[in-house]
Amino acid sequence: MKTKELINTVSQLFAGDKGLLAMDESTATCNKRFEEAGIPQTIEYRRAYREMIVTTPGFGKYISGAILYDETIYQATKDGKLFIDILKEAGIVPGIKVDEGTMDLAGFPGEKITMGLDGLKDRLAKYYELGARFAKWRAVITIGSVIPTRGCIEANMHALARYAAMCQEAGIVPIVEPEVLMDGAHNLKKCFDVTQKVQHVLFDQLFAQNVNLQGVILKPNMVLPGSSSPKQADIDTVAEATVTCLLESVPAAVPGIAFLSGGQSPETATAHLNAMHVKYRGKLPWALTFSFARAIQQPALDVWKGKDENVKAAQQLLLKRASLDDAARRGQYNPAMEKE
Repeated sequence: MKTKELINTVSQLFAGDKGLLAMDESTATCNKRFEEAGIPQTIEYRRAYREMIVTTPGFGKYISGAILYDETIYQATKDGKLFIDILKEAGIVPGIKVDEGTMDLAGFPGEKITMGLDGLKDRLAKYYELGARFAKWRAVITIGSVIPTRGCIEANMHALARYAAMCQEAGIVPIVEPEVLMDGAHNLKKCFDVTQKVQHVLFDQLFAQNVNLQGVILKPNMVLPGSSSPKQADIDTVAEATVTCLLESVPAAVPGIAFLSGGQSPETATAHLNAMHVKYRGKLPWALTFSFARAIQQPALDVWKGKDENVKAAQQLLLKRASLDDAARRGQYNPAMEKE
């Protein structure tokens, strides 16, 4: 295991008050977002969209790492410069999504298992050679009247741990993403209990698979009521519940936690991260940052619309959104900044 290299990569990813950009949408997900925005769903438009993102001037001031998709890691600008080289020149560490999506978990109605372990060792070696230094694998946990089951949680956390072990063997830092989905009418306590259980099983599996926790990044959901719950929670309540859950679940050896936005609006996700830093900054054993996708990209996508003349305005929105998340990591975000 390349322990020193792993720890060095983690240090780069959590440097300053920066965060991670998850630009790893699958082709199907990206096409769905394009369809909603009235953008043609072609490989060239996907390439142009990603070029708009990676060439944003000054992005490296706020973003330390970018999670790419398999299609993206090979793509280049119109002038032929590889996206991965542009990122590195901007001081942004390239990463790669390596899971292959979810499928129904046999024997467990309504639950999913993430695929992608077959052939992963060879794919990781290829991605390392291309320049990727961290990876991501997402497990999906749904809350319902009788789910999640113990069997579903254990199957998904075991897969996350096997993925993490293979990443570290390849010199790649694994981001482990056990996402408890916002979908549903459950209350905040239910989300807290399920998230805590999932993380307990995750770290038990990571230990069992000899994964070095100093070379791991956790990408969890925030603790939130279900999106259709009649009782939502205020910003401070969510921040306190999320950090309390992490303190009861995540070992101090883990160097950093990078939250997913999970369907929250850009403003709400930023406000939640900010509240955690206002109350807990300097008091936690691990660094807290962001690893947002839509919560950074959606405003820019809405403006870009696939048109060259909108690139500059879209990039300004990307930079602004990243700067607001950077401010939240310092506990210095204020909603009034949204209008500046």
